Amino acid sequence: MGNVILEVKDLTTKYITRFKEDIYAVDHVSFKVEEGQSLGIAGESGCGKSTLALSLMGYYFPPLHYTSGEIIIDGLNITGMPADDVRRTILGREIAYIPQAAMNALNPTQKVIRFIEDVVQAHHPDTSKKDIYDLARQRFELLGLPAEVLQKYPVELSGGMKQRTVIAVSVILGPKVLIADEPSSALDVTSQKMVIKMLRDLMENGYIKAMIFITHELPLLYNVTDHIMVMYAGQLVELASAQEAVFDPLHPYSKGLMGSIIVPEEGLRNVKLTAIPGVPPNLKNPPPGCRFADRCKYVLPECRTPLGQQLREAHGGRSYRCIFAETVLRETYVNEQAHEQTRGQTHVNAR
Repeated sequence: MGNVILEVKDLTTKYITRFKEDIYAVDHVSFKVEEGQSLGIAGESGCGKSTLALSLMGYYFPPLHYTSGEIIIDGLNITGMPADDVRRTILGREIAYIPQAAMNALNPTQKVIRFIEDVVQAHHPDTSKKDIYDLARQRFELLGLPAEVLQKYPVELSGGMKQRTVIAVSVILGPKVLIADEPSSALDVTSQKMVIKMLRDLMENGYIKAMIFITHELPLLYNVTDHIMVMYAGQLVELASAQEAVFDPLHPYSKGLMGSIIVPEEGLRNVKLTAIPGVPPNLKNPPPGCRFADRCKYVLPECRTPLGQQLREAHGGRSYRCIFAETVLRETYVNEQAHEQTRGQTHVNAR
């Protein structure tokens, strides 16, 4: 087992509406990411993916509020740290975030190099502009971006170039963890491939130690990440290797996500497309049991009880929140054991 670079323990964060209602968009989520690993987070819109990403930064702005749990980056617990300390010592250095619509994050009135100077000097005020330019030029060229981009305004760059520029700026300080929220959305296929290659290069060249890649497309995560976490209605419903999550999902919601999109991977090309019926529950008053129960064709009576909320573990460290999946796994295990015993007895009789 490798060095754990990011550990999230029972994290709960909520939105407080103007009517003083609590919306728990991240509800008791726990996971680990080891050094050199990339974790994908998948789920439909509104499941809590982006809220989790913002929460991991440890920098909360109303209406988002921290409730409970821990966020530990390379041994440092950042929960409870003053906001100014988080901004000065954590953001950009320990953990960096590429937001959705990142191509709009650059100031249109500033050249790219000016933007980078602001970022670096906010953390290292004594760094000279020459040193910043040399660092930026070296980093950009290593990531396949021409140095002349530094002297351009954002309006002079294409969408794909702006996206890759934002990624390069995000890792200029060498963060240990990079969170990329839908980094390839709104891009053409060629630009998507370049962005994904750039993220892989960041890992391989050691600019970042771990990555979290957020999207609603499970097959995309299969080609980018090592493990995949599926979220639904603010909760973690499945955590598995990328291979398991795509080709052998346990949770019915994970199966539904895979069945609702066209997949080019071998073995899944001819799978018939199916839609997930219904809508997610209202998080102002979530059900006491499994939150997917009303949309699930495998629902059992006990799924609607608190038992349906329990997070279960399978062999290999795999996690899932489903009573039906547990029943299927148990029956499969019993059948396998019986088959092995029969095979062994047949072998003995043959002798």
